[in-house]
Amino acid sequence: MGTCWFLKWVLVLGLLGNCVDGLGVNWGTMAIRKLPPETVVQMLKDNGIQKVKLFDADQNTMTALAGTGIEVMVAIPNDQLAVMGDYDRAKDWVKRNVTRYDFNGGVTIKYVAVGNEPFLTSYNGSFLNTTFPALRNIQNALNDAGVGDSIKATVPFNADVYNSPDGQAYPSSGRFRSDINDIMTEIVQFLGQNNAPFTVNIYPFLSLYGNDDFPFDYAFFDGAPQPVLDKGTGIQYSNVFDANFDTLVSALKAAGHGDMPIIVGEVGWPTDGDKNANMGNAIRFYNGLLPRLAGNRGTPLRPGYIEVYLFGLLDEDAKSIAPGNFERHWGIFRYDGQPKFPMDLSGQVANKLLVGAQNVQYLPTKWCMFNPNAKDLSKLADNINYACSRSDCTALGYGSSCNGLDTNGNVSFAFNMYYQVQNQDEFACNFEGLAMVTEQNISQGNCNFTIQILASSSSSLTTLSFMGSVFATVLLTFLFL
Repeated sequence: MGTCWFLKWVLVLGLLGNCVDGLGVNWGTMAIRKLPPETVVQMLKDNGIQKVKLFDADQNTMTALAGTGIEVMVAIPNDQLAVMGDYDRAKDWVKRNVTRYDFNGGVTIKYVAVGNEPFLTSYNGSFLNTTFPALRNIQNALNDAGVGDSIKATVPFNADVYNSPDGQAYPSSGRFRSDINDIMTEIVQFLGQNNAPFTVNIYPFLSLYGNDDFPFDYAFFDGAPQPVLDKGTGIQYSNVFDANFDTLVSALKAAGHGDMPIIVGEVGWPTDGDKNANMGNAIRFYNGLLPRLAGNRGTPLRPGYIEVYLFGLLDEDAKSIAPGNFERHWGIFRYDGQPKFPMDLSGQVANKLLVGAQNVQYLPTKWCMFNPNAKDLSKLADNINYACSRSDCTALGYGSSCNGLDTNGNVSFAFNMYYQVQNQDEFACNFEGLAMVTEQNISQGNCNFTIQILASSSSSLTTLSFMGSVFATVLLTFLFL
């Protein structure tokens, strides 16, 4: 019986409050080796999670979700937006990925995410001309298929699509970015015509990242010492989430849709890859967020219920680290489906470890380490670069969980990550005589030397982002200073 369902049962007895209403999670799959979809779905059920947001519409995932009653947001990746400009292609996509599963005992699809943060400033306008045509065609195809009343198309936007003008940097002056205001207004009007929600991803962590002048406590919910005054309304904001959300409310109002439903498509806190990304801060963040959601407090300009999807369910050790090393560490569960820290999805702050993935199979208890008897170290740098460009070494970065290792420890960590990615192949722990296999756990303190999970028939190896090689170069510079 799932955690949240148990709490609802207890509520009948009048002992406790209920679950966070409609709480969802993001299930990303950019992993070196994926857990079987059936295992992940069981995790959702065991923890009473009733909503999930995907980044594709993979058949194996959808099959595992069939018959569970879990509400699903399927997605069209950004690289498919252009072809959705053809209405016939959009109708075909809906047929293959939505109506195909629309039967008694099928998948409970509620939303279609058209793209993922397509107007992100770093994309330099790559999807400006393809997003709205894709959105329009997908929603019209849903309507034509007879499911448009219950399944809505939406676009998960990054919070950078709106802002407050210089000199009026407070929520009530929020507007859509001037360079995209026209297209955003069109999108909002179309969403309104179809009774569809606006979806936004809000990340208080990113307000801290790379900005040492940002007031640290303002990223959390337990009270900043100096609230920010909105001079337009007189409202005092004690956390950046409320301020960010209300900036969007104001932008929607300026576009003529101030009452449009808003979904928070992603919100969370990473646990590694940056000085502020750790379990202590993650616990603090969720201990503030979840009780607010449970109490339906909302924000000053939009009090009440907010539909929220936590980001994310699992760590994704093959994600691009272009935004930062923390990108691979957003999960409330580790790569192997085991809980990282205590939390309470009911919002009652009765924190305990969530129910982890069951019956996970691991590779043998062997690690690859630096060979202390190695004589020729001239090629050490090249071998570390090779290992880290083909595995995940982000835990070695500044402020991260393995930042305190000595040089030999850093080398061993890099070699072991590659060794595990290569399924512990004996030739993957040689590195020109610089490495050796050990059966002794060489983890140190908070630094875990990973043993990978076994591959399964529904678990495939994901190629690491090319950014891994960039990180490896930076790491080498750090190691040999």
